[in-house]
Amino acid sequence: MNLPNKITISRIFLIPLFLIVMLVPFSWGELSLLGATLPVTHLVGALIFIVASATDWVDGHFARKYNLVTNLGKFLDPLADKLLVSAALIVLVELGYAPSWIVIIIISREFAVTGLRLILAGGGEVVAANQLGKIKTWTQIVAISALLLHNIIFEMISIPFDDIALWIALVFTIWSGWDYFAKNKGAFINSK
Repeated sequence: MNLPNKITISRIFLIPLFLIVMLVPFSWGELSLLGATLPVTHLVGALIFIVASATDWVDGHFARKYNLVTNLGKFLDPLADKLLVSAALIVLVELGYAPSWIVIIIISREFAVTGLRLILAGGGEVVAANQLGKIKTWTQIVAISALLLHNIIFEMISIPFDDIALWIALVFTIWSGWDYFAKNKGAFINSK
C-alpha cells in the first residue's frame, strides 16, 4: 500500500477518536474566547476533525506529485471523506447544532453517489472525484468546523457564519450530486 492510501486510511481511523471525544461526557471544562464559550471537548473534537479533513489534501498532493494515483485510492479517498463528514454531521444533529433534515439530504446524496460509483465499478470504471465534488467536500468541512467551534470567531460580530456555511454546503451537495448523476446517466441505461 502506498503512502497516499495510508494517509487516507489514517483519516478513517481518526473517526472513532473524534466520536469518543465528542460523545463521551468528559469533564474538560469550557474555554471562553472572543466573548463566546466553547466546551473543551468540542474544541478538541474540531481539531481532530480539521486534521482528519486536512489529510484529504495531503493524500491527494502526494498521489499526484509522485504519480501514486491508484484505483484503490480513487475509491478510498471519497469513501473516507463521506465517512468523516457523515459521522461529524450525525454528531452535530445529536448535539443540537445542525438540523436533521439538512443532514439527511447531505448523507442521502453521499449514499446515492457511492451507489452510483459501485455500479460504475461493476462495469470496470473507477471515477475520481471531480472539481465540483471537491468543492462540495470543502464547503462541508468548513461548515462542520464552524458548527463544531460554535461559530466562535464570528459570534462577537453576530454573523451566523456556521449557518450560512451549512446552507452553502447543502447547495453544493445537491448540485454536485445532480451533476454526478447527469454525467453518468448511462450507467443506469447500460446496467443489467
